[in-house]
Amino acid sequence: MNPTLELEKTIYLMNQLEEMPAPQVAMAGRSNVGKSSLINCLAGRKSLAKISATPGKTRSLNFYRVKPDEFYLVDLPGYGYARCSMSEREKWGKLIDAYLRNNHWLRAVAVLLDSRLTPQKIDLELVSYLQGAGIPMIPVLTKIDKTKQKDCAQRQRQWQNILGSENLPLLCSAKTGMGRDALWRAMREAAGATAE
Repeated sequence: MNPTLELEKTIYLMNQLEEMPAPQVAMAGRSNVGKSSLINCLAGRKSLAKISATPGKTRSLNFYRVKPDEFYLVDLPGYGYARCSMSEREKWGKLIDAYLRNNHWLRAVAVLLDSRLTPQKIDLELVSYLQGAGIPMIPVLTKIDKTKQKDCAQRQRQWQNILGSENLPLLCSAKTGMGRDALWRAMREAAGATAE
């Protein structure tokens, strides 16, 4: 049985950032990569995370408690597009940086990558940032239902060459549910979850 998700805390500002004393796995990806849809797929619910046709809908850090495992899945704002002011984007950047760098509860970041696109500069920058900070990654290729199998395999190899042989990206589709169980396993393992 897969775990369940429950939204417990939403953080918009740096002064709201407080210690959440439980293991955490963050989920990061560029705007429009399908992060909210994938969270809903993981939860087995259609409207837990707000979905929008407009990229950049998530503008906060959203802490979802994972039960019965008792860790947090943390939804980070999408990067690279959002229709907002430069100062607002800088605020998010500082908030995300503070969360990632100063959090001894963070166990890994699930990096969502669009399977339809070759490796993008902005995704490579995130990967480099996480590697520099020593934060483990769970690479995930999203929207595989919209990509030919041959192209998916090519994307997987491209990212594996960039990330290293031990980091073969998981293949996921929020629409079909493919890869859902594998992603849950990877996140639970990263969080050190022991519940069955």
